Amino acid sequence: MSTQQRKFMRLSGLEPLIITENSNFINVGERTNVAGSRKFLRLIKEEKYDEALAIARHQVDGGAQIIDINMDDGLIDGKEAMVRFLNLIAAEPDICRVPIMIDSSKWEIIEAGLQVVQGKCVVNSISLKEGEEKFIWEATQIKRYGAAVIVMAFDEVGQADNYQRRIEIAERSYRVLVDKVGFPSEDIIFDLNIFPVATGMEEHRKNAIDFIEATRWVRNNLPNVSVSGGVSNVSFSFRGNNTVREAMHSVFLYYAIQAGMNIGIVNPAMLEVYDDIPKDLLEYIEDVILDRRDDATERLLDFAETVKGKKKEDDGRALEWRNLSLQERITHSLVKGIDAFIVEDTEEARLTVERPLHVIEGHLMAGMNVVGDLFGSGKMFLPQVVKSARVMKKAVAYLNPFIEAEKGEEQKALGKILMATVKGDVHDIGKNIVSVVLGCNNYEIVDLGVMVPPEKIIETAKKEKVDAIGLSGLITPSLDEMVYLAKEMERQNLDVPLLIGGATTSKAHTAVKIDTQYKNAVVHVNDASRAVTVVGDLLNESTKNEYVAKLKKDYEEFRDKFLKRGKTKAYIPIEEARKRQFKINWETSNIVKPKELGIQTLQQVSLKELIPFIDWSPFFRSWDLHGKFPDILTDEIVGEQATSLYEDAQKMLQEIVAKQLLKPKGIFGLFEANSINIDDISIQKKGKEVAVFRTLRQQLKKRDDKPSFALADFIAPKETGKKDYMGAFCTAIFGADELATKYKDQQDDYNAIMAQALADRFAEAFAEYLHHRIRTKHWGYSIDENLTNEELIKENYKGIRPAPGYPACPDHLEKETIWQLLEVEKQIGVSLTESLAMWPAAAVSGYYFANEESKYFGLGKITDDQVKDYASRKNIALDKARKWLHPTIADN
Repeated sequence: MSTQQRKFMRLSGLEPLIITENSNFINVGERTNVAGSRKFLRLIKEEKYDEALAIARHQVDGGAQIIDINMDDGLIDGKEAMVRFLNLIAAEPDICRVPIMIDSSKWEIIEAGLQVVQGKCVVNSISLKEGEEKFIWEATQIKRYGAAVIVMAFDEVGQADNYQRRIEIAERSYRVLVDKVGFPSEDIIFDLNIFPVATGMEEHRKNAIDFIEATRWVRNNLPNVSVSGGVSNVSFSFRGNNTVREAMHSVFLYYAIQAGMNIGIVNPAMLEVYDDIPKDLLEYIEDVILDRRDDATERLLDFAETVKGKKKEDDGRALEWRNLSLQERITHSLVKGIDAFIVEDTEEARLTVERPLHVIEGHLMAGMNVVGDLFGSGKMFLPQVVKSARVMKKAVAYLNPFIEAEKGEEQKALGKILMATVKGDVHDIGKNIVSVVLGCNNYEIVDLGVMVPPEKIIETAKKEKVDAIGLSGLITPSLDEMVYLAKEMERQNLDVPLLIGGATTSKAHTAVKIDTQYKNAVVHVNDASRAVTVVGDLLNESTKNEYVAKLKKDYEEFRDKFLKRGKTKAYIPIEEARKRQFKINWETSNIVKPKELGIQTLQQVSLKELIPFIDWSPFFRSWDLHGKFPDILTDEIVGEQATSLYEDAQKMLQEIVAKQLLKPKGIFGLFEANSINIDDISIQKKGKEVAVFRTLRQQLKKRDDKPSFALADFIAPKETGKKDYMGAFCTAIFGADELATKYKDQQDDYNAIMAQALADRFAEAFAEYLHHRIRTKHWGYSIDENLTNEELIKENYKGIRPAPGYPACPDHLEKETIWQLLEVEKQIGVSLTESLAMWPAAAVSGYYFANEESKYFGLGKITDDQVKDYASRKNIALDKARKWLHPTIADN
């Protein structure tokens, strides 16, 4: 093609971005993506849009030429958030000067973004996965809006994973777009799927070279298009070895850019200058990337260990810190989490002071102050602080016999904090982390554990004369317990601050429901890093009155705004919502009868079988490290610490598997089913009804063409005469509590928390593993499914497994029906607390729906007319229904 015929992509924010053959590589910033940045997700959830804008600004300042914006999360209104954020960006010239990439798996969010975005943007993404008809329709809409588009190398068969599939799908997509849709060829960007190399699997050998050569073919044969991709995927096998990863990224980009890749997501901090890569390392990496030798992977793996070693100090230099002064050695041990020498250094310190307590108040607290300063300034992260606590506890345990010998002497703490997970709730990982962090900062902790009744909390608070009470909860009924406890504290005239934390808690609930019940300070603490600052402000004699007054005023203003905002939303009566139910054509819908009806237990599942199904991203979130796995391992801010944490997790995981320290148990049932009375699901065995699941229906007012969903919509109504099917399940991991207790007894909070966090990951992996087996074997409606773990995490499978207590079905009471139907406690020993939390805590339960049109959704708020109707259908008292559903009931 001649230069005159060549067409170039023209994007724009306030300023144009013209991508020509002479343009440098275009880097896409992706931190404004709720799936890739926990911080951004939190800010959007809390509606802190000013702070979210700062993240976008930081990306543009850092050199991003396009910013990717994604609002796909089950707990936020993605459409509303996308529109609001894009409108705010439009008023920020230093951000909106660059083009926007609207990123979503939901068409309604993409279209909402297209309607408000400024300039010419990019849509991410469309593909042939669901066939040509949908592909053509979406492309036509995108063309009408004048946007460019990313096209994934994906079709009805699956993801392209070799050279031939990449070019076949790209060519077919191109011909459809250009010939049938009339889409401008210069506005097409192909994502040809970058996969890892050097995994040890023969079929992965050509992953890099196939991408590179497919890129070359696409740029040479499909005029005017661009090629994009996420570069970090290629080096996934070497996570933890940044020397090799940085060099691999540079080598891959060196050849991919030559072949025509001109757009991508690359972390600049994870790139080595190509010419600066040592020649021997360069040779080994190029052998792998270009697939030049049969033994390339083995050679690079062997060489990688030697390169990794060169990055480390040799043993002599590594121990040079042992020549420092005593205080410097103790501080170094605490900051680095090294416990190998702490006993001998503590003994040396003891011999230099008048009393053993002075070692704690002097040497150890001096070191922990450094830890606190580094943590507070963002230079240390939560896992490191917990390791520091382990060293501190080991030193204190050594000193305790000496302190006890000097009777009557006690260490003077900054304050005494009572910590408890409220009645009915069994989750305490977050509480344990906050306790450790406060303990590291010289606060005495009174930990009452889990499922603590309010009378015990208040009685202990009075007896121990605590300075503050910290409450934790994960399930929605815990919110009621916190409100009740605040009322009781007020009634009994307690005057200590109340700290609120846990996954279901929020500033909104704290301000609206709890703060109004207690005259003293009530404060929501959303992560462990804030706990020390908040407690310090609350207990500081000189400033606490001013701080509490300011806090009360802030919550009052927040409460007013929140309540006014809630009243702007309109709801429809339940009768109207039912008329707007999601309708499936049951005459044509493909209903698959399960191959194995009835109930089955799983008592012999190997932990090894579950490991491939683990989603690691939530593991890092439990440690307050923000980012999506595996990208978090190379994050320029937390990557090093995330990698260290991941390596520690792998060591414990291997020990758990080798010694069978955790035990998986599961149960599931597949049954005949039909929806009845529009919103209920009748479960039958051999034609006889054995249970009824009650579902709730959306009532938020929507556009006329938008349905009001309930889970019952995905099951064929009885009046159709068609027999449908539904499932229920529970998976659990036993032994985590005992394992954590063993570590706590050894003063090792770090590994105690690690054990609980890994048990949670195994429980979720078990649920994912079992759902996969349901789809492909026991029910068998998706026998040929072949999805990667990443695709499973993205829920790219057919069918859904919603859980009581979560967005589509927030009513925990339905767990009781599952337990009765499956005899869960009798069969596998998983029990329900009075607040319907599962015990053991590492457990998952829910439903199985197989209809190909079933989908996850958020119920949102409902009105009291539906609550009354629900109480009547379920034959329970209205007060009981309101108690369990009140977090979901609309204020107006």
